[in-house]
Amino acid sequence: MEVNGYKIEQGANLRNADLSDADLTGADLTDANLVGANLTSANLSGANLSSAHLTGANATLANLKGANMTGAILMVPNLSSANLIGANLTDAGLFDANLSDANLTDANLTGANLTGANLTDADLTGANLSRANLLDADLLRANLTDANLYRADLVGANLYRADLVGANLSGANLSRANLLDADLSDANLSGAILSGAILESANLSGANLSGANLSRANLWRANLSDANLSGADLSGARMPDGSKSPYTLDVSLIRQREPRTR
Repeated sequence: MEVNGYKIEQGANLRNADLSDADLTGADLTDANLVGANLTSANLSGANLSSAHLTGANATLANLKGANMTGAILMVPNLSSANLIGANLTDAGLFDANLSDANLTDANLTGANLTGANLTDADLTGANLSRANLLDADLLRANLTDANLYRADLVGANLYRADLVGANLSGANLSRANLLDADLSDANLSGAILSGAILESANLSGANLSGANLSRANLWRANLSDANLSGADLSGARMPDGSKSPYTLDVSLIRQREPRTR
């Protein structure tokens, strides 16, 4: 298969290749070298990019719907506004990737490394991010409704105004994460680590926080109505009414608040 004068095949050397607007539907680019390649607006739907090397590639507005990118190396790529619906990014290396406004609905990001990634306004509805590394990632206003973040590493992540309704965050590490004004209603946070997290004005109504570590967390003005806090550690946390908890607090002592309007 030849596109724009480039041979498209397994292990192909496409370093710095110009494949903008190219039709690569279903192409087999396993182990291909796409370092610095221009894939702007390219159609890669259903393509096989497993173990491909896309460091520095520009895939703005690219269509990667259903693409197989298992184990791909995507250091500092530009995937802003890309279509990654249902894409398989298991164990992919997305260090410092730009995924702002990208559509990752139902994408599989199990074990993916998204350290420092920009996911501002990204749609991750129903995405599988279990055991993913999102250390210091920017998830500003990201849609993570019903996403699976089981045991994900979100230390220091920015989740300001993120939508995490019904998300599975059990066992996740959210230490020092910014969850200011985030919607975590009906989310599963059992056993999650939220020490030092900012949860000011967050909506945690109906959330499962059983066994969670909320020590030194900021819960000022947070909505904890119907939340399950059995066995949660709230030592040193700032409570919704502004008071500070010196000990693990019983759920019966949490002031109930009316649900916050969005």
